[in-house]
Amino acid sequence: MRKPMAKKVLAASLAAAMTMSIAACGDEPAPAVSNTPASTDSTASVDSTDTTSVDDGEEVSEYTVLIDPATGKAYDLGGVEIIIRDWFTKAEREPAKTDFEEAQYAYQDWIQETYNFKIHGETIGDWGSVAQDFVDYVQNGGDDVNYVFTLHSGDPTMLSAVDSGLVYDLSTLDCLDFSEPKFANGVHKLYTINGGIYAMRAGWAEPRTGVYFNKQILRDAGVDPESLYDMQANDTWTWAAFEDICEKVQQDTDNDGTVDIWAIGVNEGVMTSAAVFSNGGCFVGQDASGKYTYEFESPETLEALEWARDMFTKYDWNGPEGEDGSAPAWDYYQGQFQNGGCAFCIDQQYCATPGNLFYEQPEELGFVMFPKGPKGKLIQTAQDNICIIPSCYDADRAWKCAFAYSLYNEFVPGFEDYNPYVNTTATGNFDERACQETVPLMSANSTVELQSIIPNLDMGAPFLWQIGPNCAPISEILDGCRDMYKQYIDEANQ
Repeated sequence: MRKPMAKKVLAASLAAAMTMSIAACGDEPAPAVSNTPASTDSTASVDSTDTTSVDDGEEVSEYTVLIDPATGKAYDLGGVEIIIRDWFTKAEREPAKTDFEEAQYAYQDWIQETYNFKIHGETIGDWGSVAQDFVDYVQNGGDDVNYVFTLHSGDPTMLSAVDSGLVYDLSTLDCLDFSEPKFANGVHKLYTINGGIYAMRAGWAEPRTGVYFNKQILRDAGVDPESLYDMQANDTWTWAAFEDICEKVQQDTDNDGTVDIWAIGVNEGVMTSAAVFSNGGCFVGQDASGKYTYEFESPETLEALEWARDMFTKYDWNGPEGEDGSAPAWDYYQGQFQNGGCAFCIDQQYCATPGNLFYEQPEELGFVMFPKGPKGKLIQTAQDNICIIPSCYDADRAWKCAFAYSLYNEFVPGFEDYNPYVNTTATGNFDERACQETVPLMSANSTVELQSIIPNLDMGAPFLWQIGPNCAPISEILDGCRDMYKQYIDEANQ
């Protein structure tokens, strides 16, 4: 194996990050396991470390070793092999191309040797089948392979799977501490139900909805494009600041009474959702008892809905009608932005990555987070995949799967601040400040959308798609879906 040697690879932060704490994940006792009895002492796991040293004064790093208090030695998983199954990972890892990958591989090799297990990701199934694959696997009693299943975020079938007892309750496994930085994406909160935790994801939150802007259009209107990044950095990037710029950039360039450059090109549903969460609102909440709550008419949510409607009416072109008078195609706004017909486009980060729509756009683009409302903060909603453990595994097997998954996805010692999405963003049509400032901020400031997991709750046609320029009053739109949404939320609570 590779020796854990290099100035880049430091161990100090891992000691705090990997503390085993029952208090953080529920009051259940640790599972009784033959080779890995879990500690009931939250400090026992960091009482001892690898003390590798050399005599010639060469600087050598050391990883923190997690000690099994029953043996006084490193936890021993008994040689188990664990597969993180998904629909996109090659079983064989690629050769290391960067210092980070070299350190990551060294660390992953070390944990597998130290704790006596093997783990890798592997494509098993496809995007459309993974949820049913999981259900079939558990209902058939599983097999001899140890899997951590990867499923889509917000899959409503997960609630029924939890209700049917198909998903292992992660809160009973003391090797998982969801207060650790690697779980700050909050994905586990999606499936925190009646005191149990049924899904997780370790790692940075993927950057999603943000605000693209055409720098030349802003300059022509007398707005310094860098000022948007400056406001984002000093926390003054607000609805009011955004609207002030929209007023300046929207123009009738030939004075014929028709707007030629609009302020905003947008899928209205995407912006409406972003506005709600940016104002501290939500559509579905959760009370202290774990019950889902109807929040479409909370003060924060209603304020955001009214603001979004007003912004659409003032600054959003509703698209060209078809020759037969039909509504415009849903994605007309993307072509409008590409062709310089609007200054801003609210859309997903991936749109300007290689092979996607804005990648070939010749104008220089900027990208910032969605502005914050009067009652909110700069925030995005996470839509990351989730990982779950089958309930057909006994406590010993589930504990080993969770222990290995958590270690395997730990932030690499010496690279704790390394965000892979910064690198992937840099391959796209983004400027340096978008990569170095916006993306890390998005990853660090994300929340989850609980409405996405409520069975039958369709946010599109009944609600979001009704909100646009000069649309019906928000109260009327809510009148058309309120009772239906409340019913679905009540059913999810049963």
